[in-house]
Amino acid sequence: MRQLFGTDGVRGKAGDPPLDVPTVRRLGAALVRVLRSVSSERTESKGSVIRVLAGRDTRESGGWIERELAFGIRSQGGTLTSAGIIPTPAVAYLTPRMGYTAGVVISASHNPFEDNGIKVFSGAGEKFTESLERTVEAVVADASWSVSDGEAGPVEQVDLRSEYMTHLREILPSDTRTAGMRLAVDCANGATTTVAPRLFEDLGFDVRHIGSQPDGKNINKGCGSTAPEPLAKMVVEGGYSIGVAFDGDGDRAIFVDGSGKVVDGDAVMLMCAKRMKAEGRLKGNAIVATVMSNIGLEIALKSDGINMVRCAVGDKYVMEEMLRRDLSLGGEQSGHIIFSDYLFTGDGLATSLNVLRTMAATGRSLADLAADLTTYPQVLMNLRVKEKVDLKTLPSVAEVMSTVEGRLAGNGRLLVRYSGTEPLLRVMLEGQDEAEIRKWGQEIVDAVKQALA
Repeated sequence: MRQLFGTDGVRGKAGDPPLDVPTVRRLGAALVRVLRSVSSERTESKGSVIRVLAGRDTRESGGWIERELAFGIRSQGGTLTSAGIIPTPAVAYLTPRMGYTAGVVISASHNPFEDNGIKVFSGAGEKFTESLERTVEAVVADASWSVSDGEAGPVEQVDLRSEYMTHLREILPSDTRTAGMRLAVDCANGATTTVAPRLFEDLGFDVRHIGSQPDGKNINKGCGSTAPEPLAKMVVEGGYSIGVAFDGDGDRAIFVDGSGKVVDGDAVMLMCAKRMKAEGRLKGNAIVATVMSNIGLEIALKSDGINMVRCAVGDKYVMEEMLRRDLSLGGEQSGHIIFSDYLFTGDGLATSLNVLRTMAATGRSLADLAADLTTYPQVLMNLRVKEKVDLKTLPSVAEVMSTVEGRLAGNGRLLVRYSGTEPLLRVMLEGQDEAEIRKWGQEIVDAVKQALA
């Protein structure tokens, strides 16, 4: 069987492999087999029942996928309890605190409603490591066992939203709340619809929300973090102090300032890192960001004495690097931000509250805080290739790349890599002058073309 897990769980079109009924059932069964094997290595857990907590977003396919997953889990002696429609980070938070062996989330995040996915969290509330994912895939592919036939019955339901919201309220203590602040929220017609409006109202904000009437098909449709334009318009026309847009499963947030300008994850990491350092909460005096974060973030952090560690794209890689280095902040430009003091996965609501806390503590507006980040121009060029040759073995290409890196000299960045899914070479440059870096990028592309001709 081909690889099931991508950078963020199992993804695909609902009803088609790997999200067809037989594969979903087999995946549920394989999870129990792997979890039982891991538990048996710990003598205190040996023989215990594998208990899985599930949550899902608002896609119309979520219910049947949950039932089929539960069927597979039960076939191996495990249990699945559903927390219903609830943000991904809620499952990550609740799984260890409610004593579950693992957590699963049925969601395709910011994708259209036809898609869906399955994310898995360990009993510690952390995303499955690649090693565990490969183990599960191997068990799924093992033809020596099978899942019995039968009809998938109803799933036990439990409402744990209040426990999750209690945890979130602690991020914004009463003395850091700005009573009556006007806040606009876009729930993307997704998982945060069951939590966000009530949470912000309970915290004393004057809230107006959109994207909060899911119908199973309108998740992320012209709304949410991937389409912040309606929110920006509402913020400007309504005179709101700040707008926040979540994605379909609630693990990321993108912001809009009072003038309607979008504020992304890079700016959020900068403002929060500086504030956390001032409060003595920035462990290691460093943050983790991916290779896609702008060089401007790195430069701005450096000027404040904060280091930045880069990793591959994907919040699970951010999490792994944070764990390895014992750091308290990391994230992605797309709005996946991890505050390890609260949770080791991205949480759009936690990110929102940390931004509001930073605004209150500094007395500065979101626009003013975001202005500390100077975003450098970025150029991205794609070159279709017949084969993915190691560029280090091409002297003429390596020489041009070395020359370009010398020109950037700490005031820019070069990233050359092959696409993981297409026959493309991607050349990305950041620097102070767009025309200049575009010219340098073309020099690299031309050198590759000539070398591979």
